[in-house]
Amino acid sequence: MLLAKLEYWVPLLHTVRTYRIDWLRPDFVAGMSVAAIQIPTAIAYAQLAGFGPEVGLYASMLPLVAYALFGSSRQLIVGPDAATCAIVAAVLVPLAAGDPGKYALFSAILGLLVGGLCILGGITRLGFLADFLSRPVLTGLMNGIALSIIVGQLGKVLGFSAEAHRFSLIILEFASRLRETHLPTLALGGGVLALILLLGKKAPRVPGPLAGIVLGGLAVYLLNLGAYDLKLVGSVPAGLPSLSLPAAGLDEIEALLSGALGIAVVSFCSAVLTARIFAAKNHYVIDANRDLVALGAANVMTGLSHGFVISGADSRTAVNDLVGGKTQITSLVAAGCTALVLLFLTAPLAFVPVAALGAVLLVAGFKLLDIRSLRKVYSLSRFEFWHSIVTTVAVIALGIVPGILLAISLAIAKLLQAASRPNEAIIGRVPGLDGYNEITGQAGAETLPGLLIYRFDGAPLFFNADYLKSRVRARVKEAGPDLRWFLYVAEPANYLDVTGAEALESLRAELAEHGITFAIARPRGRFLSMLKRSGLTDRIGSNHIFPSIRSAVQAFLNSSPVAAAPTSTSSST
Repeated sequence: MLLAKLEYWVPLLHTVRTYRIDWLRPDFVAGMSVAAIQIPTAIAYAQLAGFGPEVGLYASMLPLVAYALFGSSRQLIVGPDAATCAIVAAVLVPLAAGDPGKYALFSAILGLLVGGLCILGGITRLGFLADFLSRPVLTGLMNGIALSIIVGQLGKVLGFSAEAHRFSLIILEFASRLRETHLPTLALGGGVLALILLLGKKAPRVPGPLAGIVLGGLAVYLLNLGAYDLKLVGSVPAGLPSLSLPAAGLDEIEALLSGALGIAVVSFCSAVLTARIFAAKNHYVIDANRDLVALGAANVMTGLSHGFVISGADSRTAVNDLVGGKTQITSLVAAGCTALVLLFLTAPLAFVPVAALGAVLLVAGFKLLDIRSLRKVYSLSRFEFWHSIVTTVAVIALGIVPGILLAISLAIAKLLQAASRPNEAIIGRVPGLDGYNEITGQAGAETLPGLLIYRFDGAPLFFNADYLKSRVRARVKEAGPDLRWFLYVAEPANYLDVTGAEALESLRAELAEHGITFAIARPRGRFLSMLKRSGLTDRIGSNHIFPSIRSAVQAFLNSSPVAAAPTSTSSST
């Protein structure tokens, strides 16, 4: 029992206990392949996040180990991610005000905050948040971030730095400064970009980012391109990161908390989406709550090891799956390869040109753009298409963090709008169908005179209680003066709050004043519990609360024998 519980929260223990020796080779090959992609990508993404290359490598080591310990996905690779790094920079730049020491400190605190929020969410079973941001909203977010990344990297490839930070202002600045383009930088950056794209098309198994960065560095070293004023990565500190807890005050935590919450939501939704895709492909199921804890543990480790916030990496996860990685051991191998680079291979990194990193990030930005999904959404739902477009525009116009908050607000507004105006139905007998069904549009549907069977396709809650009362009053009015029973079908409602209970009591009292009996069929779960706690059960009367529509109809017939003959109807909702 204890072992099963331990293995639930630390899945790597189960993997080790059940590991097959024939998985060892594919896991090692996949781990080295992931490292071949992750190491150059992490260096590039560190630039995007505003850090030196060694920080990207720190974020690619211990977080992998943490996720391997606690994650439920066998294929998901965590690490520096283009979208997350762009959000990190957007959060930290205005707070650090150009102070590198504060920037590093705030980054470590941000990692701990994101990690703590994820762990708390996993423990309290908030894994359902993975379903909170709809696919169109997530697509809109990623498209906005992708465009921001692409525009932000143009300066590295063109050879000059943009002073503006807003998307539109950067575009205008580049247009006015094109004559300042540094041709050697453009030639090298364009060459690396072309190489990565060519390898992606002609030799997809070859790690394009690694080839581009290695060949770019070799060109600088062998051809002495540094003499042409090319910007280089420069000296990279060797050695593994030390672990320490950043000195975080309440002011820093308060300043970073909203950004941490936005990053946690977007990062987790993106990571779980990737994990679910590859879990379905490999015929197993992930546990969202465990993965929330695992992602939190990974971000805690990046905070303690002076890295920056990480997320699931879809491209490296795809490489892992393509090469044949079987278990989380792949992540451990990739982390080990990163540690070897930090210990023995940092010297060659000094020759890597910044233009090559810019080319890698441009490719990452273009890969993040998802026009195909946008087209599909357009064909299915114009409303969700424009929701996605508004999210994209918000990200590039207002900034990444405000765009994320707006996207979440729009998602909540859409959810509340749908829940506040649920469908309703009049129930009766439909020829050819068993039991009692919705009569809308059904030829020959029958209802019993004096009985109105009504279904509200939502839980009666504070934001739809008035709507429920208005619809019931309208239906009762349509039923006419002969109505004697109103039967509320509670099956769709799995919850009832205080305001909803008060609305039902108000309807019961109103109907009683007109001599109409209020009855309920199929109450269950928390809806039924609230009926009892609020005293509604007593006021309605236990003899008017029924386990099924059929038993309620029988009780009505027994109380009103003259109502036995059904009436045909063509009523619609």
